[in-house]
Amino acid sequence: MALHNLKPAKGSTSARKRVGRGPGSGLGKTSGRGEKGQKSRSGYGRKLGFEGGQMPLHRRVPKRGFTNIFRKEYAEVNVGRLEIFDTGTIVTPEVLVRRGMVKNLRDGVKVLANGALTKALTVRAHRFSAKAQELITGLGGKAEVIEG
Repeated sequence: MALHNLKPAKGSTSARKRVGRGPGSGLGKTSGRGEKGQKSRSGYGRKLGFEGGQMPLHRRVPKRGFTNIFRKEYAEVNVGRLEIFDTGTIVTPEVLVRRGMVKNLRDGVKVLANGALTKALTVRAHRFSAKAQELITGLGGKAEVIEG
């Protein structure tokens, strides 16, 4: 097999449907669009959410809530996942990204208390849950808050 004789698998492609080519084709005259009306005209394209002139649903239903523009979204890491590090390791957000434990830093990292930790680690993160901080310091480690 070479580049000059590559072709699609048999039956995987079909010819383009040619409409408006006479009555013998089965798709002549109105080209499969039925009779008169908006949908039969060329250039037809209804706007998204258009309900034929009736008040659309997104305008009938009242607005609720708001979006807080100051909201911070933290990448979350449970203390149980920090077990893979050796005792005495300094765990920073950059280390977590490098190890693939955090995909997107967003506004920072928050350490949560789910799971068991048995090693003394120095963990630097933007936020800690009270229980996670207690777990880390209880084993002789440090929970250091990164400002900013």
